[in-house]
Amino acid sequence: MRSFRRKPVRSGLVRTRFRLGNEAGSAVLEFTFLGLILLVPVVYLILSAGQLQGGSFAVVGAADHAAKVFVEAETPEQGETRARQAALVALENFGFSPDQAQVGMSCDGACLSPGSTVTVEVRLAVPLPLIPTMPGVNDSAVTVDSSATQSVERFG
Repeated sequence: MRSFRRKPVRSGLVRTRFRLGNEAGSAVLEFTFLGLILLVPVVYLILSAGQLQGGSFAVVGAADHAAKVFVEAETPEQGETRARQAALVALENFGFSPDQAQVGMSCDGACLSPGSTVTVEVRLAVPLPLIPTMPGVNDSAVTVDSSATQSVERFG
């Protein structure tokens, strides 16, 4: 049986080195094991932050586009359907499905009357990355929302 005690080795008058017994390390195995333990959570954190940032950009763009489309419509019903469609297209461009989002619209005064304002609010449940969707399981990391307000032209 080998001893792992430190043995003094003399090499000159002043220097003293300590040598461990027969140490056959496995640095590659240790590096791989520790690398996986530390790297996997960091990569997942980066993916989650990217998903959250994408959701934030998606709701801002969807609300802005929907409000702009609404004020350009001829009737409030037409404006609502076009605005909802524009918001869902903007969300799909960022990779989010329409069933994850809620789009709400409100008018200040009579809708589409000159000088009135239209506010569109988009709310999105951002899912966690790499988590499969199962019925009854909430895979949402966070809910982000945004609102945009546009004025109807006075002299349209």
